[in-house]
Amino acid sequence: MKSISIVIPMYNEARHISRTLFAAQHAADAAGLKCELIVVDNGSTDQGPQIARQFGAEVLVMPGLLIGALRNRGAAIARSEWLAFIDADIEMPEDWLVRLIELEADGQADVIGLDLHTPTEAPWFADAWQRRTARPDAQPLQVVQWLPTSNLLMRRRWFEKVGGFNEQLRTGEDKELTMRLAEAGARLLAVNQSVALHWGYEATWREWMGKELWRQGSHLQLLRTHGASLRLLRFPMLSLVVWLLDFLAISALFDGFPHHALMMVLVTTLPALVLSVRQSARHRDLFLTLQLWGLHWVRLHLAGAAFILSLCHWNARRPARG
Repeated sequence: MKSISIVIPMYNEARHISRTLFAAQHAADAAGLKCELIVVDNGSTDQGPQIARQFGAEVLVMPGLLIGALRNRGAAIARSEWLAFIDADIEMPEDWLVRLIELEADGQADVIGLDLHTPTEAPWFADAWQRRTARPDAQPLQVVQWLPTSNLLMRRRWFEKVGGFNEQLRTGEDKELTMRLAEAGARLLAVNQSVALHWGYEATWREWMGKELWRQGSHLQLLRTHGASLRLLRFPMLSLVVWLLDFLAISALFDGFPHHALMMVLVTTLPALVLSVRQSARHRDLFLTLQLWGLHWVRLHLAGAAFILSLCHWNARRPARG
């Protein structure tokens, strides 16, 4: 019987890990695969590790490591030809492995990931933010430049070929790994024929903003590891332009030119509008466009703050949630 090793990094995910492990095992059974569940715990203080063991997972307790190192430690003890990486708050569908292994066998892809949706109880901002990356049903398969590690499937040889995850990155390790895989010749495929559910959605504005500030801190690290390129520079540079316009607007206001200040503030909303239209056009949903417009405006300001903090060698560390 063919086998698969599923690596799951975790930090204080007791409320989600049982659902994640049950769905992963169920998907492996549906595909006729022997399943090896490996949970790499980053020093949880809840019952997550005990729950994982009850589901038959091998649990490695490794506090103090960054997310890429956790994934690498799990892959290092994996014994299967197939490697899957999923987050601890993701519920995979029953046909996850059946469909993706078929796509790989047909030569359509080497590294594959499913689109994510949020459960119906997620707040509007979490749902809208997740929908921005989802593709309509009419576009079930898409070759992409990078994939997130909320769920990844590949043969072990591809993982070993590029040397695994970068262990120095606080975040963005998924983008960095899959960019290297693409450079090594792997075909990356995003799949929307079935979707995974993201149960670790942001329940509050504070949580959403905190996560985005943390995520945006990866830009400078990616530039250092991959070199300057328009693809990596365009978003942080755009966010810095927005910050500059905000500063000029405040200066104009204090100098007694409120109309100039208002004009500059309006200009700062245009990049967010362009991003929202580009991401929502395929959904043909005006309400989604308006939601994303506001979210992108906030995100651009957070990205500028994160980039400046990175330049100032801000080293705040966040545990690896998985």
